[in-house]
Amino acid sequence: MAKETLRERKKAQTRSALWNVAIELFVEHGFDNVSVAQIAAAAEVSKMTFFNYFPSKEDLVVGPMSEHVDEPALVVRSRRAGETPVDALHRHFLSALAARDPNAGMCDKPNVLAVLRLVFSTPALTQRALSVTNATTDALAAELGADFRSRAAAAMIVGVRHALIMENTNRLLAGATADEVYPAAVANADEAFALLRSGL
Repeated sequence: MAKETLRERKKAQTRSALWNVAIELFVEHGFDNVSVAQIAAAAEVSKMTFFNYFPSKEDLVVGPMSEHVDEPALVVRSRRAGETPVDALHRHFLSALAARDPNAGMCDKPNVLAVLRLVFSTPALTQRALSVTNATTDALAAELGADFRSRAAAAMIVGVRHALIMENTNRLLAGATADEVYPAAVANADEAFALLRSGL
């Protein structure tokens, strides 16, 4: 058991080292100007090792976002008795804001901001991020019922969440701190989810 724990720890360290090295190289040279071979060499591993952890450069950057594709659907599935999907998602989003969660656009750590700048300045990464948003909508629609009404509702909900996240993110990228953004972020979330409740 101890050996397995050590192996998992080493794998996590290697993954983290690859990610940190890659982000530094992307920020310095531009995403399109850095190869997998360069990342592997800088991290002192083989190209094969890189591909054992990440299918591509794009997955390295956008992968953490992909891990949250099912999050809104899971929030709806596990909501409290008597709680509507919109109320559950509102409550969850406010919790994410309070926790300074990157997935609510509320994390001002330098490495997170560096990744966001990369995503917004690199067309391939922007497209991948959009595909994550689309997958999130599909997952939520399936949880809500998978008919047209469910798909329309999911599109509106995910669209509202995206607008809130982008508002927060843009303010952070402009130089504000998460603490400075937080009060307006809460007010915006309350207003946006109120619009959803009233049917816009």
